[in-house]
Amino acid sequence: MISAPSRNTTSLNGSWNVILDPTGIGERRQLWQEKKTELKTDFVEYSFEGGPQLKVPGDFNSQMSELTFLEGVVWYKKEFNYSISKGKRLFIYFGAVNYLADVYLNGEKIGSHEGGFTPFQFEITTKIKAGTNSLIVKVDNKRLKNGLPGIGYDWLNYGGITRDVYLIETGNTYVEDYSIQLKKGSRKDVLGWIKVNGVNKVQKIKIKIPELDLVYLTRSDTSGLARLQFSSAFKLWSPDHPKLYKVIIESETDTIEDEIGFRNIEVKGNKVVLNGKEIFFKGINIHEENPYKGSRAFSKEDATLLLSQAKELGCNLVRLAHYPHNENMVKQAEKMGLMVWSELPVYQHIEFSDTAVLSKMDLMLREMVSRDRNRCSVVIWSLSNETYDGTPNRTNALAGLTKVCRALDSTRLITHVTNSQAYSNNSFKVRDSLYKYADIIAVNEYIGWYIPWQGKPENTTWNVAFPDKPVFISEFGGEALFGNRNGAADEAASWREEYQKKIYTDQLKMFNTIPNLCGVAPWLLFDYRSLGRMHPVYQKGYNRKGLLSEKGERKMAWYIMEQYYKSK
Repeated sequence: MISAPSRNTTSLNGSWNVILDPTGIGERRQLWQEKKTELKTDFVEYSFEGGPQLKVPGDFNSQMSELTFLEGVVWYKKEFNYSISKGKRLFIYFGAVNYLADVYLNGEKIGSHEGGFTPFQFEITTKIKAGTNSLIVKVDNKRLKNGLPGIGYDWLNYGGITRDVYLIETGNTYVEDYSIQLKKGSRKDVLGWIKVNGVNKVQKIKIKIPELDLVYLTRSDTSGLARLQFSSAFKLWSPDHPKLYKVIIESETDTIEDEIGFRNIEVKGNKVVLNGKEIFFKGINIHEENPYKGSRAFSKEDATLLLSQAKELGCNLVRLAHYPHNENMVKQAEKMGLMVWSELPVYQHIEFSDTAVLSKMDLMLREMVSRDRNRCSVVIWSLSNETYDGTPNRTNALAGLTKVCRALDSTRLITHVTNSQAYSNNSFKVRDSLYKYADIIAVNEYIGWYIPWQGKPENTTWNVAFPDKPVFISEFGGEALFGNRNGAADEAASWREEYQKKIYTDQLKMFNTIPNLCGVAPWLLFDYRSLGRMHPVYQKGYNRKGLLSEKGERKMAWYIMEQYYKSK
């Protein structure tokens, strides 16, 4: 159900009782049944009452010291009262739970979901009862070999109910989904649809944009689908003018209001064009982490904190790595004039030969696109990051996923990020079978950090497959501990700001040699928590590639990028 916050909601956010289950024994004891003693000889070895509580939304790792590094099971419980009106339907909606969720209502399992970064819901119309209801969620963030992401990844695996939880009440027939965006290649024509769900699927549908005095009438068919096509003189959304319109969708039984911007993004030749004008992506990579709290970001305040720093750097695009971020990030970016690169957690060592993985990729793609298809700030769907040509079934699987994505949404650019280019004799050979399916060629390269320079940066040469496509440097950089200065700028092992600054200075020289360069994005905005970063002096469990420390302190490299973006 899209636009969940704008519907008739009852929040279940707040304090939830929890049972910590690091050994996974709760399943055997059937905690969801909440057994009670009946005889004097009875006893039950668990209880939600009298134990710890955790805040929802929020990750469990940052809320209790004993859970800091937990990758395992926590059981959540929330009691609530609700009286459903006659002729209404009720859904329980989760913005995200990382990673596996089993959901029980009043002792009955109502559903499961896999995936830590996309929303899901279950209908509970016939399962809600008068009086007190008990909602229990088993949350398991253990890494899975056939999960998305898989076993190894470079960020803290924040577990828990990390985004909003709502009860959503609708009529018997409601507007389930809709797509209202400009047709590809047009700056005035909207091509979209409305989907009605319920007993009375054939309904009159009205789209209203009051500011434009626009009223469009259509009708849904027996499947509940209503096609729409209309034109208007829109003030187009762009980073310089992030214009949003109030859009009202009315059926005979439901009304939804949304704020929607209209823009057109496409590739023409070897350029990226926004609203008919060539644009250069001035990007930055961001993880969904509040650096000051060392916790998963989820709120509008968290989003504003992160995105404001991106704006100060001079960015017009944020790459939300390496998974779909919370809805507040996307909506705040839209209001602030920041384009969004949204990415699936198809990260490095994925089991593409496992048919279960293919189903998971398909589901996560559909959930990502469904939530944000009307957010004009989202201009790029990234379907994978740093996967490898030699992996069994990898290219076939991702080519198929690309085809599905284009069918779901034809209005945005699609890319696959690679890091398998060859670098020798100060020359890049950029090849990957996925480039055939991508609108832009996205390359992660860490010359100067993981690989030393082999000549002068300004003399670098490039041999890029598909030379007619735009090229985006989606990651580059190196690590430095803020305040570690006044030493040699030519030693990577020094972890000095001067060395990081030198990497950036050299990278900017190299950018002038890249054919069809359409944008760059440093890795990354803030230093962030990562258990694989084990240097006891310089890292201390943090990836130090940030332009900002986890306290928001600006490293020397920040100013290099700030000046570069001012010049573009």
